[in-house]
Amino acid sequence: MDARHEPSETPLHILDERLHADPSRVVLRPFHLGWQATTADGSRARKLVDDIAGLEESEVEAEYAKVLHDFSGRHWQTERMFDDRYAEVEASLELDGSAYTTHRRRLIGAYFCHEYTYAAAALMNPSIVPHPDQSGMGNEACRFIMSLRAVGEGHISSIAFREGIAHDDGGFSLWPQGPFATAVAEDEGSLTDGIDGIVVNRHAESSLSNTVIFPVTDQQKNGLEDLRLVRFDHGDHDYEWIGTYTAYSGHSIRSELLRTRDFASFKLEPIHGRAARNKGMALFPEKIDGQYAMVGRQDGKNLYLICSDTLETWDSDGEKMMEPKFPWEFIQIGNCGSPIRTDEGWLLFTHGVGAMRKYALGCALLDLKDPSKVIARSARPVLTAIDADRSGYVPNVIYTCGALLVGEQLHIPYGISDSAVGFATCGVDDILALME
Repeated sequence: MDARHEPSETPLHILDERLHADPSRVVLRPFHLGWQATTADGSRARKLVDDIAGLEESEVEAEYAKVLHDFSGRHWQTERMFDDRYAEVEASLELDGSAYTTHRRRLIGAYFCHEYTYAAAALMNPSIVPHPDQSGMGNEACRFIMSLRAVGEGHISSIAFREGIAHDDGGFSLWPQGPFATAVAEDEGSLTDGIDGIVVNRHAESSLSNTVIFPVTDQQKNGLEDLRLVRFDHGDHDYEWIGTYTAYSGHSIRSELLRTRDFASFKLEPIHGRAARNKGMALFPEKIDGQYAMVGRQDGKNLYLICSDTLETWDSDGEKMMEPKFPWEFIQIGNCGSPIRTDEGWLLFTHGVGAMRKYALGCALLDLKDPSKVIARSARPVLTAIDADRSGYVPNVIYTCGALLVGEQLHIPYGISDSAVGFATCGVDDILALME
């Protein structure tokens, strides 16, 4: 894909760096049998274990050797994962593990695992925030964390991450990924019903850039979509990294929160209240007049300012702050991540949907004290897909879930037709000059 934008209409500098969907990135995941056939031999899962238990030890050794030959080089700590999966199966089926050799237990574990290509179908809709560790950075650079929506088999969305460094002169670099990806593990004390949220943990020996957060609860089972991360200041630089995302069950949506202070342990919790029924909520990075504040699209078309006394419950329908004004956004507008504080006001990146359902990136400037007041907005798109960038999993789309300000330089990762992620930089004054 070529990087393209509307000629002479934008000050953005488009970088050559691109991230693409990658079917070679695989993780080991639990394999759950799709049905339980009640027969004389019991459940399908128990029948499978019985079949493995009936093998001669020499057959077990031969079959397990094949598994290791095929998969041990594609995953990190493969045998440990087989052990963990066997332990889950043993507890579920009330097996007598003492009756099995180590290799037989691991072979059982392998039958209840499968490879999942979490980013084979699409990679899109990034957000970007300062890293908790800024040691050695100074004022000229910022270590960052970028989240990505990765789409795999069955159109299931998960959350992936990349780390890197952004500079105040527009310089931008991603840290390399390791060869193995790992999924987060649910905390043993976490609630699996998702009513009060769940806690998942990154493996202590896995980097964040190789970590994937998969759906866990029933509400999430068809995807964790479009995480909008922000570094939230609770006061006196007491930072918590909070993201809003859409949990999709396959038939209903709900807005939820991801919360972390170290990107090693994450709490995923539902947002309660009327506002949670909508997609695309973006949290301000600090309280506004003593309240938490979000920008959301409460009616499917317009942008609203929503306020709450708590992070967990958002009952207000909000105050309408922006509605479609220009042809490139006549169908609907929405936020493209959390507002960014500047001296002139809150800089809010937006998206508009126009003719032929073409998505374009825009921006607006909100009053610092009263963000319901729109000071200015872009009459033309800041960035839109043309030429090769129009083709992809979902064509004609430019979309981001957040940008990063380093000094006076904006760093904007963005999704390209739901098939790749591109990167742009721009001086904040140049963006402000676009608005009227």
